Amino acid sequence: MRLQLGYVPLTDAAAVIALVEGGFAAREGMRVDLVAEPSWATLRDKLALGLLDGAHLLAPLALASHLGLSGPPARLIAPAALARNGNAVTVSLALWQAMAPASDALPDVARALARLAETRFAAGRPLCLATVHPFSSHTYQLGRLLALGGGRLDLVRLVVVPPPRTVESLRRGLIDGFCVGAPWNSVAVAAGVGRIAALGVDIAPACPEKVLTLAAEMEERAAPLLRALKAAARWCGTPEHWPDLARLLGGRRHLDVDPDLILRGLRGDLQVAPDGSVRAAPDYLVLGEDALSLEPGTATWMLEEMAAARQLADVAAARGAAAGFLRPDLLAACD
Repeated sequence: MRLQLGYVPLTDAAAVIALVEGGFAAREGMRVDLVAEPSWATLRDKLALGLLDGAHLLAPLALASHLGLSGPPARLIAPAALARNGNAVTVSLALWQAMAPASDALPDVARALARLAETRFAAGRPLCLATVHPFSSHTYQLGRLLALGGGRLDLVRLVVVPPPRTVESLRRGLIDGFCVGAPWNSVAVAAGVGRIAALGVDIAPACPEKVLTLAAEMEERAAPLLRALKAAARWCGTPEHWPDLARLLGGRRHLDVDPDLILRGLRGDLQVAPDGSVRAAPDYLVLGEDALSLEPGTATWMLEEMAAARQLADVAAARGAAAGFLRPDLLAACD
């Protein structure tokens, strides 16, 4: 069986990349081609149009595509998550200085950001913050962060920037900050252009981040792929393998990023500022077989976040249409 799987260059694509590069798919008799895409919208469209068999995809975007809320109509299933957490909010050094939070604690950072957002909005110069797609946990986490400080997302100018473009956009002053997944926050800090202000794991713990999304017609053929995914996830979740995983992901064929930055994210040992300040966050990004499980409330959480972001009018009506999207039974059947 030959398949094409798409991904966006991020650390949490690890299990999808490793199932091919580590030989786990080959052991199941499959030939899998990896297809890297720069943006989530491109990946969504290729999956919906049948140009890909599956993808590492934003969980809310995959559900939105299945519900017909984003992109071409598509019948999709998600048998497994791919990671937990992994996002962070990074701001320019100038914005961090202007915020001047009382401390690095999340409530103080949220209040400082919300206060400055309100001031800039009133002055007709709203802050420009980037998310990776409207239907994403990144958008919802930015909203939650501002709400924690007493602010609102509609007081900032929210733009979409693909993950690999976030650091350069910050460097050029096109945006004031962004919410993105690993390793791009660490890349911004290492480049001396950004300061990690808040971690996604603190804003929305155990967030359902990316899911393995398949075309619905893949259901009957998914078992070998899911067995390979489980084996790859076990390998990725083993700390002894992290140096090798970081080198694999950091190579030119994939993220093309300093492996040490990826490794620090895997270990949860994050440099948060160019001055060398470090924060220990063991749950910053969680990989491994346990991270594949989809919790029963995952779909409801996403629908409620969509409603809060004014992307969905009726959660109750959407719940029925979403019922067949999450398919953890397919993963469980591979035990």
